[in-house]
Amino acid sequence: MTFTNLDILVLLREVSDPRPPARCTARGAGVSDRGLRRFPNPADLSALEEALCLKDSLGAKVTVLAVGEESQDDLLRLAFSMGADRAIRCWDHGMDGGDAAADARVLARILEILKPTLFLSGNRLADRGDDPAPALAAALNGAPCISSAVSLALKTGVVEVLRKGDRGSRQTVTALFPCAVLCEEARTPRYPAVDAVIASLGGSIERWGLPELGLPFWEIGATGALLPVARVGTPRPDPVRLVTPDPELPAFERILSLLSGGIKAREGRVQALSADDTAAALWDLFRQEGVAPEASL
Repeated sequence: MTFTNLDILVLLREVSDPRPPARCTARGAGVSDRGLRRFPNPADLSALEEALCLKDSLGAKVTVLAVGEESQDDLLRLAFSMGADRAIRCWDHGMDGGDAAADARVLARILEILKPTLFLSGNRLADRGDDPAPALAAALNGAPCISSAVSLALKTGVVEVLRKGDRGSRQTVTALFPCAVLCEEARTPRYPAVDAVIASLGGSIERWGLPELGLPFWEIGATGALLPVARVGTPRPDPVRLVTPDPELPAFERILSLLSGGIKAREGRVQALSADDTAAALWDLFRQEGVAPEASL
């Protein structure tokens, strides 16, 4: 069966390798990009494989999308070598510093322009976990979104999705077109041939920016973020590192020393006063703070 005008848009993203080497910045505010390996998000590649299988069986047109700087072109060329028909990279310096809400506005505008029948992406990012931007973009366009998809099948006017449920269960869900589906890392992506990899080097990648999107700059990036990065944070206590526990100590004391995480408990002030003197000292403190009347006991 061949579907007419079946357009599939696949969102591809790069993630950081969670394995070493990973270096923190000098002030400890985050992870340094120096020497950090980047690779395609595995769940996004599974979504791309799902789209390419629909292309092979139903004759769909597959468009891949990447939102980011020029380094994302290699990711799009990989999609070309696997069998994608069109590649778009969307980026503008005004998009930098945005949160999920600002990124969702950009994705929603792209969906509004392209009007795909299916919007596929990965359900999770390998380094950061859940990404709400694709689901928010579908909601902004009034389209249904199905998460945790294991497999999908197209029927007349609807998409039937087998998704993961709680405690290993499976659930079959149907939704009308257009629809967004967030895929799990279930399908193994195909390995591109050498000739396809060489041909992908000459593939045409479309560059989209704010003029193509028609979005005002105050709705995207840091200016359009609903959750800006805080300028202050809770101060951390100054830890006192402990040496290796003395092997002559009892076992429970060595275990407590190890479970303390290397932070030695600070010693408090001990007041050796009688009950009457303690009550008088507390009453004086309450009077100084203005929470007790001036009358004495």
